Parts: sequence; C-alpha cells; structure tokens
Amino acid sequence: MILYHGSNVEIEKIDLNMCRPYKDFGRGFYLTTIEAQARKMALRTARIYGGKPVVSVFEYEQSANARIRRFERPGEEWARFVMNNRDRYFTDFQSELCNHDCKYDIVIGPVANDDMAMLFRQFSAGNISIERMVAEMEYKEVTNQHSFHTELATRSLKKAGVIL
Repeated sequence: MILYHGSNVEIEKIDLNMCRPYKDFGRGFYLTTIEAQARKMALRTARIYGGKPVVSVFEYEQSANARIRRFERPGEEWARFVMNNRDRYFTDFQSELCNHDCKYDIVIGPVANDDMAMLFRQFSAGNISIERMVAEMEYKEVTNQHSFHTELATRSLKKAGVIL
C-alpha cells in the first residue's frame, strides 16, 4: 500500500521523537492514502513553519506482529478515542480508548477535521449529547489517516519517493 506524508521537509528517516503529542491517535508519524490530502498538509505546514511543501511517499507492508487499531468510520468509540488522545490531562492509560501509552503500534481511521473538532467541543461543553454528536458526524466528509506509534510500526514503512 502506498501512503503519503505532507510536510515542509522531506522525511528521510522517521524519528518518533520529532512527532508532536496529543494528536488524533496519539504521538506518532501520520500518513494518508490520499495524495491530495498530503499535498494540502504540506502546503499548510510550509505556510505555518516555513520551508517548501514536500510529500514523502512510503510503501507500507503490514507486520504480522503489529498491534493495529482500526476505525472504519466516525462513531462514538472513534470520537472518544480522538478526544482522549488530544486531551493532555487524560490519565486512564489502561483504557482501550487511549493511545498515550502507544498500546497500538498503528492506528487507522478518519481524520478529525475542524468540523469534527467543533462537535467535540460542543459535546465536551455539555451542549450536545453523545448521540447527537455521533448523528452529526454522519453528514461530515471524512478523509483517512494511518498513524505509526512505535519502532516496530515504522519498520513496516519503506521510503518510496518524494513529490515536490
């Protein structure tokens, strides 16, 4: 499978220490199967941090030993997982709905874009119920992300090129 990573620099070697915490699926290296999505991320990252937009291309071959969590579509479990990972004060690391401790080597699922984040804020503030939040998610357009959280996971990625 081909995956794309948009940035302001070419990724030669994946360094998980460079990855920011409190992302949708936890600290990790994020890619997508959608080239256009990676290009948009590269443009956004270059605009914010400087540099030039670059899309690094990787070939992914699943490891038999990898612990993989997959979300096919947005729903309550996915929403709670994303909210818990984004929450820097979340402490129930034993929860299956959290990846702060990298219990999953790889997580695959929808991106929590700005529309989804607005729903999360409304739910967290008590303005809408979990049922209402999930119902609203069904009308949102979603893209995908594959996040790699451990050295075992990143070893399943091989650099396949770059798109400038």
